[in-house]
Amino acid sequence: MIKNSLFGGTEETQYKLLSTETQEGVTYEVRRYEASRYVSVSSEGRSFDQVVSESVKRLLMYTGGSNNLGEAMGMTMPITITVFPKDDGGLLRRFVVGLRLPSRYQESPPAPTDTGIKIEDRPGMTVYALQFGGFAGEYEYRIEASRLTRILGETAPYQRKQYFCCSYDPPIKPYGRRNEVWFIQDEP
Repeated sequence: MIKNSLFGGTEETQYKLLSTETQEGVTYEVRRYEASRYVSVSSEGRSFDQVVSESVKRLLMYTGGSNNLGEAMGMTMPITITVFPKDDGGLLRRFVVGLRLPSRYQESPPAPTDTGIKIEDRPGMTVYALQFGGFAGEYEYRIEASRLTRILGETAPYQRKQYFCCSYDPPIKPYGRRNEVWFIQDEP
């Protein structure tokens, strides 16, 4: 089932590029994502890397056929990990790992057989997106979030109580990896 999710059709979440900005040699994008349905797993009390590894496997089982239709749906990217930062830059041990449902399942997604998997409607959002490479865990995401925080400054209109850590590649991809940190822009 996981094979079908990883090697079946992969659909990247579409967005509208609003601008590309460079400050202090760091380039980030401002993007608009439309409202979409996601499948997600929530977890508390454990480390980022433990939660992500376990949750991604569960989500891949769902998209690979562990659903009420027994259908392999294909894979979407990125995998989003909602994190909740503490004042010191560390992270609370509370995470939501999500995967956008493929376009053809947006209207009527199959029900998960795993009761810990939820289907959620996420509103449209504008994000500040900072891309970086390599293998990324909690440490790397925190470093990049800190860099984006510094570049955006104190007055940028974004939510400071949560942000997204995004991974576009399966763990078996050795190089040319794409990761991003997304800060959600406050809506006017």
